[in-house]
Amino acid sequence: MEAEFWHGKWAREEIAFHLAQANPLLTQYLESLQLATGARVFLPLCGKSLDIHWLRQGGYRLVGIDLSEIAIRALFDELQLQPVITQHAGLLQFSAAGIDMFVGDFFSLDAALLGTVDAVYDRAALVALPPAMRTAYSQHLQALSHQAAQLLITYEYEQTLADGPPFAVLASEVQQHYAQHYQLSHLTRVAVAGGIKGKAPATESVWLLQPHK
Repeated sequence: MEAEFWHGKWAREEIAFHLAQANPLLTQYLESLQLATGARVFLPLCGKSLDIHWLRQGGYRLVGIDLSEIAIRALFDELQLQPVITQHAGLLQFSAAGIDMFVGDFFSLDAALLGTVDAVYDRAALVALPPAMRTAYSQHLQALSHQAAQLLITYEYEQTLADGPPFAVLASEVQQHYAQHYQLSHLTRVAVAGGIKGKAPATESVWLLQPHK
């Protein structure tokens, strides 16, 4: 999607994608990553998700990136944190104790600036991108994270019945993007109440991606 699409969503507060609670699939399946307390988790295209609040309460260190400065400033306000803001080439970094959030283009972030991460939690990134962008996204994510273990949430529905985002990402596509470097485990599939935008029956799938040894 064009950056202006997401900037417009946040400016108009059209954020129905923003859940009013931590994602139940995260709270149920995070333990599958077997992370130690204090592990650093990367959340691509994270917005101001309440998943961030829940993970911080669990003792994890967090790093994320989003296009919207509105979203990241709101996140720190809601966390009641005063960030230190640093300018990088094409990116802003908002930092406080145990949390770093970047504002800007995901593809402008490099591994050195991101720093070491122990795991990736992708609830809203892969499914936010149209098909033409998803291969580049998945490849860049793997390079950024040095193929860290990942908890991935996708939607499955008939794409012709509703427009994304969120886009449908079927099991075959998850395999296409990640099977070369990861062992993939399909943990669960649950029905989406009301379907996608009330137009298409849908399910959410949770995937655990563990790097090949």
